[in-house]
Amino acid sequence: MPAATTDLIEYPTSDGKPMAETDIHRDLMLRLIEILKGRYADRDDIYVSGNLLVFYEEGNPRRHLAPDCFVVWGAHKHRRLNYKIWEEGAAPGFVIELTSSSTRNEDRREKFELYRDTWKVKEYFLFDPYEEYLEPSMQGYRLIDDHYVRIEPTATGDLHSETTGLHLRRQGIFLTLIDDVTGKEVLPPDAIRCLSLEQELQGEKAARERMEAAARAEREAREQAEAEVAKLRSELETLRRQVPPGV
Repeated sequence: MPAATTDLIEYPTSDGKPMAETDIHRDLMLRLIEILKGRYADRDDIYVSGNLLVFYEEGNPRRHLAPDCFVVWGAHKHRRLNYKIWEEGAAPGFVIELTSSSTRNEDRREKFELYRDTWKVKEYFLFDPYEEYLEPSMQGYRLIDDHYVRIEPTATGDLHSETTGLHLRRQGIFLTLIDDVTGKEVLPPDAIRCLSLEQELQGEKAARERMEAAARAEREAREQAEAEVAKLRSELETLRRQVPPGV
């Protein structure tokens, strides 16, 4: 298609669909996006987003999907109205879909095939918060020789992501991300700041309590010393009274 004609094509920023199926789906999506943004905060060549229209066929604005959460390696980090793969030169390499019974066909068929055959997404994960239909309710696929191979769960039921160095773990209706190296849950930046502030406040409280304890101990020691001095003075006065006059 000629460039002049292509330039006139409008690529929308919304597909008219709701952001998420339920409050839990929405909250999970936003949390996962923030966690991954925080994980790659110091990398300008890694782009993290979600619920953003991704167009994959130049000149055809109908060819798009909006993954719930995705990571692109090799794309400059900045805010976008939408994402055009042919302009960016890189497709998402890691995708999480928070699936439900109403999106099951799209997530397991249309998206599955598109992520595998067209986008070449290296790792595709599905998570069914309410365990409505997906069995098991958390599944992962890794692209090997142009085919998706099921990622087998670990002994603890986690799914390992090689591209991100994370373990995906179900905790109730929530999906948590565990760091391979530390074995600890990866938190969103706001939660880390809150935790850091809480630890700082706890440290200040402990220091204040130590100072107060030291001051209290010093005051008690001073009061004890003053009491002993007063006792000695009283005993000395008693002795003086017992000595006969003129001795």
